[in-house]
Amino acid sequence: MTQLGNVTPLFQDLAKVEHEHNLACQECSLYRLCLPLGLHNNDLIQLDKIIKRSQSYSRGQPLFSTQTPFNSIYVVRSGSFKTTVSAVDGREQVTGFYFPGEFVGLDAIYEQAYRSNAKALESSSVCELPFDMLQELGTNMPQLQVQMMSRLSKELSGDKSLMFLLGKKTAEEKLATFLLSISRRFQDRGFSAREFQLSMSRGDIANHLGLAVETVSRLFSRFQDEGLIDIQNKSISLRDTEKLKTLCG
Repeated sequence: MTQLGNVTPLFQDLAKVEHEHNLACQECSLYRLCLPLGLHNNDLIQLDKIIKRSQSYSRGQPLFSTQTPFNSIYVVRSGSFKTTVSAVDGREQVTGFYFPGEFVGLDAIYEQAYRSNAKALESSSVCELPFDMLQELGTNMPQLQVQMMSRLSKELSGDKSLMFLLGKKTAEEKLATFLLSISRRFQDRGFSAREFQLSMSRGDIANHLGLAVETVSRLFSRFQDEGLIDIQNKSISLRDTEKLKTLCG
């Protein structure tokens, strides 16, 4: 894994993220771990001390794997990551995509082991939260424990939604739902809900949705022909969100 740099002051780090990556601080999951929870200044100082800023991860570089000892959870600072698991037959299944302000590795907490492999989809960076230190702080900061439980609950909810998406929807419903989900997540983090970059490949999207790559490519072309979206390489614009919502089923 990438060699870690020095501990970076929390507020300086978040201000830099907001400036360089257009991420609204109040929408960053890391920010919600402190100020909105009403922590005292001394608590903020202690939390600040354990947060580590890593060097950048290049496209395809692992953040962690199922073979990596579980020591930390991560928050995406910039760029994006994907997580995958290996099926019994050896095939890789894409289980999730993560964007600025989102936690990666929360599913490792229960078994104290990473259950997936995480890789950067583009040039990216993270904030690292050593779990033993975070757990120790949590014993003296009930608000911190509540926030972590909230994030875990949200991730479990997302897993259930994915299971429903893969099992019950048609191909066009899956893709429409996926695009609107990504749109909502970008909007929640201060980005445009209508125009954004899809950093993942068509193959990753197809794998994640349980579809053939050809099916995904055909649907993207059809959605564009029907005026629902506009695609330029990895840039996508949602032109008719109401119609996309109708297609979600």
